[in-house]
Amino acid sequence: MSAARVLVVEHEDGTGPARFGERFAEQGLLTDMRRPWRGDALPRNLDDHHALLVLGGSMGPHDDARAPWLPAVRELLRQAVARDLPTLAICLGMELLTVACGGEVRRAALPEVGLCELMPLQEAAEDRLFGPLTQMGERMPAVQWHWEETGTLPAGALPLVTGERCAHQAYRIGTSVWAVQFHPEVLADDIRTWGTSDVGPLHALGLEPAGVVADVARAETQLRALWGAFAEHWAAIVTDPATTVPAGTTPGQR
Repeated sequence: MSAARVLVVEHEDGTGPARFGERFAEQGLLTDMRRPWRGDALPRNLDDHHALLVLGGSMGPHDDARAPWLPAVRELLRQAVARDLPTLAICLGMELLTVACGGEVRRAALPEVGLCELMPLQEAAEDRLFGPLTQMGERMPAVQWHWEETGTLPAGALPLVTGERCAHQAYRIGTSVWAVQFHPEVLADDIRTWGTSDVGPLHALGLEPAGVVADVARAETQLRALWGAFAEHWAAIVTDPATTVPAGTTPGQR
């Protein structure tokens, strides 16, 4: 088959695919970057794409006045679920998927910022994306940066990963649509500007931006190995002809 084409939705400057973009290129994926925050149009459907990646952002999943493209993103996510198209929704992306599919997003009682530990659930061991990662240890470090969280999962969603502060850290809908609250795509350099722009909110949590970045930097070797493998596993799923919905087809035409 020709190279798989991934639609990537970026919501604001500085929140791109980061290390994932590098891994996808190494795995032979073509990325169709759309930046609606600077005027890029979003497609009305996913007929020309083999997969969907929805990234994070500082807005909430209902902030349509601030980000008027969000209804179109929620519709694309609903289409991806209907087609069981390989999809990865990160942070804001997860929150958009949650509300698009009937779940509930709420203000987090305990926001998570910086390096955190995640706990895979039993279901993660049998998941084709998270399963290989569970062999690397009982707990998984990850970078967090969110003030909202999924309170109620969409109907049919399977929880995969949890945490001490946020119960729903990752889930799957169908066989090929994944959502993660954390940021597997970033390392210390990627979040440095986030700390600069969120000084006030970080201070309100008792955090110093430089300290948050330093914690992530100290774990960088492990983060790079763990979530780099995660990116490669997702790329393999996207390119697997047995599980990918070919571009330009309708549900049921695999």
